[in-house]
Amino acid sequence: MSTLNDYLGQKREAITARKARIAAGDSGPKTLTAQVRAEGRSGIRRIRIRDFQVISDSEADFAGYDLGPSSPELQLGVLGSCLTHIFLIQAADRGVPLESLEVEIRGQIDPRAGRPGFEQVPIYPHDITYTVNVTSSASREEIDALQEAVERNCPILNLLKNPQQIGGEVRLTPSRAEGLAAE
Repeated sequence: MSTLNDYLGQKREAITARKARIAAGDSGPKTLTAQVRAEGRSGIRRIRIRDFQVISDSEADFAGYDLGPSSPELQLGVLGSCLTHIFLIQAADRGVPLESLEVEIRGQIDPRAGRPGFEQVPIYPHDITYTVNVTSSASREEIDALQEAVERNCPILNLLKNPQQIGGEVRLTPSRAEGLAAE
């Protein structure tokens, strides 16, 4: 049976090869894309990224069918996935043994946010914390150094911690039904 430490050996080889490609100039900026479509009468959001799809939905009290996690829940999951992956990368790169690794993310969201009496409550997930449960023969100092490296290098953690400029536009396509009604 393969173990997490076996995987870390494979990860270390991949990291070494990737660093060599970057040093040789064979790698540069990459554009990331995602498309999201609201579907039919269910209102579910089908998220398409490369050849993958994820369904996002609301709970019943928000006219959803609870067919998938909400956007704020997905954001916490994305943070947890990224932290876990960066822990694996940093552990492999540093030779820190890991028998098991599990990351739990917690955050608060209040549906009353922005309403009278709750104007100061953020409308976005806040008070976000993470807990890493790790089984390892590494020393406390090695694990602390690992966490520091993860926090320095985790793209999603740093995206959330640092203000971002996000541009947006809306492209309007006239409805065919409106065009037919005007004739």
